[in-house]
Amino acid sequence: MRSRLVPAVLLAALAPALLGAVPASAAPPRPTDVRFATFNASLNRAAPGELRKDLSTPDDPQARLVADTIQEAHPDVLLINEFDHDPVAAEEFRKNYLATGDKPIEYPYVFTAPVNTGVPSGMDLDHDGKTDGPGDALGFGAFPGQYGMLVLSKYPIGDVRTFQHFLWKDLPGNRIPPGYYSPEALAKLPLSSKSHWDVPIGIGGRTVHLLASHPTPPTFDGPEDRNGRRNADEIGFWRRYVTPGPAAHALVDDKGRRGGIAPTERFVIEGDMNSDPVDGDSVPGAAGQILTAPRVIDPKPRSAGAAENATPGHRGDPALDTGDFAEPVPGNLRTDYVLPSFPLQVRDSAVLWAAASDPLARLNKASDHRMVRVDLQVR
Repeated sequence: MRSRLVPAVLLAALAPALLGAVPASAAPPRPTDVRFATFNASLNRAAPGELRKDLSTPDDPQARLVADTIQEAHPDVLLINEFDHDPVAAEEFRKNYLATGDKPIEYPYVFTAPVNTGVPSGMDLDHDGKTDGPGDALGFGAFPGQYGMLVLSKYPIGDVRTFQHFLWKDLPGNRIPPGYYSPEALAKLPLSSKSHWDVPIGIGGRTVHLLASHPTPPTFDGPEDRNGRRNADEIGFWRRYVTPGPAAHALVDDKGRRGGIAPTERFVIEGDMNSDPVDGDSVPGAAGQILTAPRVIDPKPRSAGAAENATPGHRGDPALDTGDFAEPVPGNLRTDYVLPSFPLQVRDSAVLWAAASDPLARLNKASDHRMVRVDLQVR
């Protein structure tokens, strides 16, 4: 039942062998325009194998809307959150959905790996008197791999670093609720509710690191705020990872390699962070940890649909929202991010949330989240 890490789950059935970073040539390469995107596609199911079954034919209406959204945006590098971990399901989605329709799209490079959701801990982590519930798993989930992650790319993927097993207690300055977890639980509880991935992408003679994660929602707990605290620390992991210093040196990946990203490397932080900068239930300042991290650029992607559906009483700019959630609480929020680093240059950005009068408004039903895309120039 324990999830076993596969450092680079890229089966022959899914894609060609992963390639390393593209070496620099003698002459400076020309700038390359590339579109990065993130999408919580809600392609999760209640039991293992259900997603594979749904995607085995081209007839699932929700998967079709998800594919139509991806095809409309046509990103070059895409992180999908909430795609149950199953390499076969990933291949079925590519074959039966992305490669079909009016605007087919091909992704020759694919990465997925195990996540902590649904992995039994054997302990009562949520203090409900039981040890076998979804709240007792290393990350909330009914079965191992539920709410997983998937990276699709038109460009070669290099040697991925995963931090699935990095312990929460080992994060410098962590927010673990005092006295809530036993020493035995802390010795086993990872920081990541799913995982943290550093996925190097070879683009135009340069490497751009896709930093992917999906922190736990900061709700569904008690006054100890264990989920809110974990959400904030899952987000804060990336600030430490991209900031040179002792905190970065304390981070250890699943192969035992220590340290964060080099200060000369280009990166893009992506994913559903489950945290709005000013509204919602997350710990104050949680999202700000990455928005203000060194070298990070916030393109502030917008949409007409989000502005049209503003939640009354919210303090944030409604045009920046990316999630269509229950009204009035929590209401629409900005939870999904694509944050490039300097010296990448932002050419354009958008949230794919169509206004009601737009023919593309049908795509709004694909998920309660909207895709976020940012067009970059790699120099």
